[in-house]
Amino acid sequence: MSMNRRRFLQSAASLAALTSFASPSAVFARVDTRTLTAGITSKRLVPGADYKEATVWAFDQTVPGPELRYKQGEVLSVDFINELPEGSSIHWHGIRNLNGMDGVAGLTQPEVPSNGQFRYEFPLPDSGTYWYHSHAKTWSQVARGLYGPLIVEDDLDPQVDHDLVLIIDDWLLAEDGTIDEASFGSLHDWVHGGRLGNWLTVNGASHPEIPVKAGARVRLRLINAANARIFGLTLPSAGTLIAEDGFPRTHQTVTDITLAPAQRADIIVDLPTTDWILMETRNGGPYPAVTLKPTERPIDLVAKTALSQRTVQTPPSTIDVEIPLHMQGGAMGNLREAMYHGKLMPIRELAQQHKKAWAFNGAIADHHGQLARLERNQVASIQIYNDTRWEHAMHLHGHHFWIQREDGTFVDGQRDTYLFERGERSNLIFVADNPGRWLFHCHMLEHHEAGMAAVIDVA
Repeated sequence: MSMNRRRFLQSAASLAALTSFASPSAVFARVDTRTLTAGITSKRLVPGADYKEATVWAFDQTVPGPELRYKQGEVLSVDFINELPEGSSIHWHGIRNLNGMDGVAGLTQPEVPSNGQFRYEFPLPDSGTYWYHSHAKTWSQVARGLYGPLIVEDDLDPQVDHDLVLIIDDWLLAEDGTIDEASFGSLHDWVHGGRLGNWLTVNGASHPEIPVKAGARVRLRLINAANARIFGLTLPSAGTLIAEDGFPRTHQTVTDITLAPAQRADIIVDLPTTDWILMETRNGGPYPAVTLKPTERPIDLVAKTALSQRTVQTPPSTIDVEIPLHMQGGAMGNLREAMYHGKLMPIRELAQQHKKAWAFNGAIADHHGQLARLERNQVASIQIYNDTRWEHAMHLHGHHFWIQREDGTFVDGQRDTYLFERGERSNLIFVADNPGRWLFHCHMLEHHEAGMAAVIDVA
């Protein structure tokens, strides 16, 4: 796939723009281009002869898609080939990306048509745990399996015996183990908590067992790929939480972790010599999610030295722009009417005729609704009031933010996705140092489609 002169000049300009906010002396190393193909395949989600294989949509015929692992400072180069019966795209979730490579169909690029292809090429300025997923008709395509892990390493990563990615998902299945096709597009799901599944998988398998060395030090990279399910995970022995959403945080000893859709957590665990079972405990369980099984010989184990604390960036001391955001809508909500395409409509009409049910500041938002326009390097505070009966996992593309609670205190570290509880008021503060038109939306994907999405334009 050759690059013409116009495209080369555009790419060179974009690389220069990202280099300027990555670091003054950043040098990015190119690596070979690989392909990533979206297509349809079969996968057994429920074990046992009584259940059928499910028809899934997958990258390179696997769910999750292949693990993409790079070094900080390398340039990701992927030729996306679409063999699906409809248009698609790839969003590289959590990456401070070039705007034209962000992969939001209808905003940063046209969707890649069936039998079409598109080259994603961008530098990786930050190490951490990220993931990629479809960003066209996400409520359907992600639920069918179009996602995979993206890991960016650096020389300061802690030494471990095993570096394990665990992508957790729930699937809404029919009684025969196939995907419940009739449930897609359910208005009930869109106005309530989203499309919640009834079958739990980790790395595409039902309660997998992963062989490890007895007594090993393990890095667990946890990723929530569910459409709407919030997972509560309980560790059988304490671990050290070292990063969230890819960025370092002050180390914290944990036995429980909550992951909203799209959130990630990195935990270091020193294993015993017996089975170590991670449990899901938030959703009526406990249910065993994955077992780390000591079957390998415990030789050449890394030393259990104290973990080095990575630098945690402190929030800015001043705010340049305040962006008020009043969330309303959904079932049992107080939204009676809202603006949609320039017309004030009652909520019943919005829901029944347009499948819209959520509003930002009294308007049904979408990829064309501008929430704010910022000058480059301004410090902005999105001041959010979740005036609904539901939780919302709010995700900002192209940036990470600090979370300031109503009492003025800050959540440790930076995130790209934050779970707003019912009735919560908190501020998401970020430096608008990455130019482009960036999506800000709820990662409960049915909520996104039903109105919870808007654009922040950075000049």
